[in-house]
Amino acid sequence: MFALCAAVAQAQSGPSYSREVRPILSETCFKCHGPDDAAREADLRLDVPGHGREQELLARISSADPDEVMPPPHTGKALSRRQAATLRAWVAAGAPYETHWAFVKPSRPSLPALQPQGGPPIDGFVRARLAARGLAPSPEADRVTLARRLYLDLTGLPPTPAQADAFSSDDRPDSYERLVDQLLGSEAYAERQARRWLDLARYADSNGYEKDRARSIWPYRDWVIRAFEAQMPYDEFVVKQLAGDMLPGATADDRIATGFHRNTMLTEEGGLDPLEFRFHALTDRVATTGSVFLGLTLGCAQCHTHKSDPITHRDYYGMMAYLDDADEPDFVVPDEDAAARRARNRDNALQRLDELWQEWPADAAPREERFAAWLAARRGAARAWAPTRVRRATSNMPTLTTSDDDPGLVVASGDTTKHDVYALELAPAAARITAIRIEALPDDGLPAGGPGLTYYEGRKGDFFLSEFVARVGSGDEAQPVEVARTSQSFAKNQYGRHAADAAAAVDGDLQTGWSTHTRNGERHVAVFVPSAPIPAGAAVSLELHFGRHFASSLGRLRISTTDAEGGAEALALAFDDDGAVEALLLEADEALDARDRRRLRDAFLFEAEEIAEQADKVRGLRRRAEHATTMVMQERAAGHGRVTRRHHRGEFLQPREEVEPALPAALGASARPADRLGLARWLVSADNPLAGRVVVNREWAAFFGRGLVETAGDFGAQGAAPSHPDLLDW
Repeated sequence: MFALCAAVAQAQSGPSYSREVRPILSETCFKCHGPDDAAREADLRLDVPGHGREQELLARISSADPDEVMPPPHTGKALSRRQAATLRAWVAAGAPYETHWAFVKPSRPSLPALQPQGGPPIDGFVRARLAARGLAPSPEADRVTLARRLYLDLTGLPPTPAQADAFSSDDRPDSYERLVDQLLGSEAYAERQARRWLDLARYADSNGYEKDRARSIWPYRDWVIRAFEAQMPYDEFVVKQLAGDMLPGATADDRIATGFHRNTMLTEEGGLDPLEFRFHALTDRVATTGSVFLGLTLGCAQCHTHKSDPITHRDYYGMMAYLDDADEPDFVVPDEDAAARRARNRDNALQRLDELWQEWPADAAPREERFAAWLAARRGAARAWAPTRVRRATSNMPTLTTSDDDPGLVVASGDTTKHDVYALELAPAAARITAIRIEALPDDGLPAGGPGLTYYEGRKGDFFLSEFVARVGSGDEAQPVEVARTSQSFAKNQYGRHAADAAAAVDGDLQTGWSTHTRNGERHVAVFVPSAPIPAGAAVSLELHFGRHFASSLGRLRISTTDAEGGAEALALAFDDDGAVEALLLEADEALDARDRRRLRDAFLFEAEEIAEQADKVRGLRRRAEHATTMVMQERAAGHGRVTRRHHRGEFLQPREEVEPALPAALGASARPADRLGLARWLVSADNPLAGRVVVNREWAAFFGRGLVETAGDFGAQGAAPSHPDLLDW
């Protein structure tokens, strides 16, 4: 009887455009008569009202003429009799249009009349649908079956025999609810839920492309598990993953949560363009944001306006703009145990150096004699260096910043290319310049501790200074400085066939250069001596070229000069990360205390050939990589945002007009979020009609095998309509 009444009501009011007509048009017509202006035929758009051509539509779908019938035979699509009848009924009812059901904000429906006394509301909706189909609920399962279903659904594991027996023998009236609460509070439940979420986040412990090396992002995985254990509210859960770094007073956990969008694949291929690769990572993030939080196929609009949904090509890049201002650093995970291990390692290293001093080989030259000779040689080479203030620092890509507190310091951040050029304008020196020094400085904020800005696995922290050019003079009158000789504290190139020393940075060949491969996390120096001193007060500029083989710019460097007679040489001093040992070499013996002498002695031991093998093992204890790292997002500072452009046909090499951050107009947002944090908050707000529907439907599918919307990742026009719309909205 219920079904008959529904059929009569439909015949009187006509079929629903949103639930019955639009799916037919989306499948067969929208490709040529839908949202995409570029693909539209006959200036006819069937996804909006107002065209007044419904009668022509009826004539075309009824025609037997292959030149007139719609859809055209060459499309391979055809209307079934039932579909054609639905369209005729719709036109007969006046062809009313409706906004697509998923884009209408849900409102709480009334509970069905068949609501069971004292039962949960869900049961009322289900019973009403069963009654409409002439069906009755299945009988209640036996206790063991019920326990098995609960355990499998909530933990992914069956109950043990003892657990099943315990539930079967529990005759308390709320025994079922007690078991549900027990399982919901278990670690196994959190892991079960996290596993499903990590699939959505495309979590992986390796890079995916090419060599597919391991990467460290497990702290994000653990954060997800902890979030489910703590029963974190869904809105907080989403906001932290999309923009935890932007929250006021962001904690370490908030930053770790942003690993959600660092799960894109990474490549180490030498021939890649890092900017193009980053663009493809962004397209993955836009598509994932659309499918996970909106249940929409946003990725379809990367190359053109969506063929079925009202999402334009420009809308796609408006969404990309929200994600575009984030950098992708590694984050050092705070770990008291790791800090303690690092301290112990350093203590052990000092103790082992004491032992090496005492265990000096008997067949070698006396240690005091060797130490004195080493000290004399190093003191003879030591020079007083003055950090030279960098008045202006620019580059073709990375953002360069300078420091008033550390005049010669230059810090790079952001994007890199395969050929970055740093242009540094130095303040005039009070004295003549007989040598220029570049310090490549480590920093825990750089990949692998630096000094390079390279983020790719397998060579994180490397740099490659391919050319060093100094000029004297201003503007077009500046003349290059001839470099007479060079030296460096350490040099090694991962490409064995190429030179790696500082001399390779002044040979005019961009394929060669100075590198310190395998010694990341340490301070290294290179010295460039001009053939003639640069006069005091002269305008000096430097041009540093990085890369060519791969993106490998310096992340932290300091420029210093000296006026010492004859120039200077680079001193190789192990673990002199702050230059303190080099400074001690300039001090007289009587000015040194016991700690100073020990630092000099330790520097000698690291370089002594007689104990090189043992010292190298001690060097391993002093490495910086003690703390775990994880991949995170970090919003750029104000004023350093990127310019997002629409890319014609979705091609990286075809950027067009600038695009501001904006939501697709079809989603009906009452205000435009300003940034990534605003986007995250909007995604889980009541202003977003898809926020609750998508996540609830996904959970329903997890527990019942199929969602109320069967196409869980597509709530658009080509997705399935909800089988129980009132239940979903409730």
